Amino acid sequence: MAPTDSAAQQASDLSADRDLLRQVALGSAAAMRGVYARCSARAFAIAVRLLPTRADAEEVLQETFLDVWRRAREFDPARGGLETWVTTIARTRAIDRLRSLGTASRMVEGVSQQPPPVSATPPSPDDSASAAQDQARVRAAMEQLPPEQREVVLLAYFDGLSQSEIAQKTGQPLGTVKTRARLALEKLAVLLDARPASASG
Repeated sequence: MAPTDSAAQQASDLSADRDLLRQVALGSAAAMRGVYARCSARAFAIAVRLLPTRADAEEVLQETFLDVWRRAREFDPARGGLETWVTTIARTRAIDRLRSLGTASRMVEGVSQQPPPVSATPPSPDDSASAAQDQARVRAAMEQLPPEQREVVLLAYFDGLSQSEIAQKTGQPLGTVKTRARLALEKLAVLLDARPASASG
């Protein structure tokens, strides 16, 4: 393939990545499944490599895709492709987990030198208005969750707690917290994906 063809293909791929993340930001369950299918194996491999136990890696993987859902609007294709963005989030989450565990400090210092490819461009007024609408949709969907699932999402999504920290805070077994988080995210994806487009504006 000629260099110009390769560059054109790369630009096309990045544009497709941007469109996919835009759909995630709008609450598309199908788009979120697509991102997970493409990126979960690499993200999990990074977490397994950095963390002391598989359970920690599984928790970080869930936290990574919660972050992807929350930060989808931040994706900037000029700074790398979708897989790079997601795996960087996974690496950052794994590093945070290592720090919280107080282990492997020298490895943490070495890996943390890599800056995350996150867009620093301020949102436009249109983006800000759209983000406000999305937040309202998320709040409405949250109200439809069972109280115990809503609590887990609020603590993880808005307070930034890990699932281990949520278990400690609520006194629930870690497995229960993980199940509630998974069920909540699945239900939120369905609720957000099912909301009619005519409801906005």
